[in-house]
Amino acid sequence: MEDRYNYLEQNADIEQLIESVPFLSDLPAESLQKLTGHFVTLAHPANQIILLENDWGGSVYFIIEGWVKIRTYNLEGKEVTLNIIGQGEIFGEMAALDKMPRSTDAITLTSTVIGRIPSQDFVELITTEPLAGVRLAQLMAKRLRQVNRRLQLREASSTSRVADAILFLVEGQGKKGVRGTQIPNLPHREISSLSGLARETVTRVLTKLEKRGLIRRDADSLHIPDIPALESMIG
Repeated sequence: MEDRYNYLEQNADIEQLIESVPFLSDLPAESLQKLTGHFVTLAHPANQIILLENDWGGSVYFIIEGWVKIRTYNLEGKEVTLNIIGQGEIFGEMAALDKMPRSTDAITLTSTVIGRIPSQDFVELITTEPLAGVRLAQLMAKRLRQVNRRLQLREASSTSRVADAILFLVEGQGKKGVRGTQIPNLPHREISSLSGLARETVTRVLTKLEKRGLIRRDADSLHIPDIPALESMIG
C-alpha cells in the first residue's frame, strides 16, 4: 500500500514544511537537514487508504494538511475509530519503533497532504536528539490519556460521549475563530465511530447541542463558542 501515492512536485521550501510540524520544530538545523534528503511530500484524495493493518512499517508520516482516521475492527468486524488526527500530527511511529507489522489502518477523511520519512531516519532522530525523544514520550502519554478518558466514558450518557468526541477533536486540531473554537464539520458517521454510538444517536445529540447554543455548524466547520460550557455536559 505504501507506494500507491500521487507525488507532488519537489517543494523548494521543504525545510519550512518540516518545521511547521510541531514534532520537528526547534530541532537542530543539522538534524533537519539530514531529514530533508529523505523527506517526501505526497497528496491524497479523501477516503484513500494510506496504511493497512499488518503492513510492515517502512515510513513515519506527518500530516501537512487535512485529516486522517486511524481505525481497526472488533471481533464482529465492526469498524472502530481509535483516533482522528490532523495538521502537524504524526502517525506510523509505533511500527517504526518495535519493528512489528502495523496494528491499525490509516485512511484520509479529506484531501490530505502528508510528508513521510523512512522509519530508520525517524528512529535515528529520536535516539540522537533528546528533544525529539521527549516529544515522542509526550505524544505517547497524550494518546494514552485520551484512551483512558474514552474508556471511563463507556457507560456515560450519549450526550457526554458526543461532547467528549468533539472536545477530543478540539484538543488535537481546534483553531480559534470569530465564532469560537473551530474544527472541521466531519460526517456524523465519523463522530459515531469515535464515540461508539449509533449515527442516528449522534445526529440527535448534535441537534440538541446546537439548539442549546453549545455548538454551531455550517457546511465545512463546527464551532464551539464556549469550551467550558461544552465540557460541563460531560458527567
